[in-house]
Amino acid sequence: MTTEALTRPVGLAATFGHLREGTALPVTVVLLVTIVAWYLGAIWLNSGLVEQKFEQTDKSATTAEFIDMAWSLDRPVLPAPHQVAIEFYDSVFTRDVTSPRSLVYHAYVTGSAAVVGFIFGTLLGIVLAVGIVSWRTLDRSLLPWIIASQTVPILAIAPMIIVVLGNVGLTGLMPKAVISMYLCFFPITIGMVKGLRSPDPLQLDLMRTYSANRNQVFWKLRWPASVAFLFTSLKVAIAISLVGAIVGELPTGAQAGLGARLLSGSYYGQTVQIWSALFMAALLGMALVAVVELAERLTLRRMGARP
Repeated sequence: MTTEALTRPVGLAATFGHLREGTALPVTVVLLVTIVAWYLGAIWLNSGLVEQKFEQTDKSATTAEFIDMAWSLDRPVLPAPHQVAIEFYDSVFTRDVTSPRSLVYHAYVTGSAAVVGFIFGTLLGIVLAVGIVSWRTLDRSLLPWIIASQTVPILAIAPMIIVVLGNVGLTGLMPKAVISMYLCFFPITIGMVKGLRSPDPLQLDLMRTYSANRNQVFWKLRWPASVAFLFTSLKVAIAISLVGAIVGELPTGAQAGLGARLLSGSYYGQTVQIWSALFMAALLGMALVAVVELAERLTLRRMGARP
């Protein structure tokens, strides 16, 4: 037996060990299990429609024909994964990006509102956090109201925001951005308050021994200590901001945006269209979070943090 033959199993075992220790193997296993469960769920949920199809044709179906029909209905209760993949590919790669039937176009409309709302929410959250940490009066009076603001369902607030802003002439992107701002400022405020208060009392005492004034303590100690908390909050906020932009498109009857795509799909029973729009929303959310993570790495590296 050659040396290569003796070492091959060891190499395969080492490769499998590396995959098991990393994230590739667990993610792949979960993905495969999800796809299998999805296909089985499509058979189960679409079985009633398939039976009606065959009853109309007075034809008895074999198991293979039944399964094939369940995975190829035009308007299924639950579309099969390959149906969603085909619709997603057609809507993204075969349509012009300026076409109302392109998911890229709808993602741009929703994403732009989410980003604008995220920027406004970030600024508002940081300003509120600085005020709460700097003045005890705001801590006692404002923070409870900030927490209470998140107990009201956004589906109840969104129509009121749209109506009020519409009466003052603000339509289109701005109402959706305000809804996104309303949702995403809260985690940023709470995270920044936690971060600005994170320095130890010994560190604060050391700054006082250096005769540092209030502004120096803030910029030299509190602000650098809050950066890690800030970016953690930003990653949560950008995802919530996208949800707010989609929710803001639902009560307006918007003609563009992922929310409008979901709404039109539900009106006409186009479940494949709904699922493809949901996947585009998930990918858009992942992309936005990845941009925030990249900004976090660059910022921490600039501050001298270890990679």
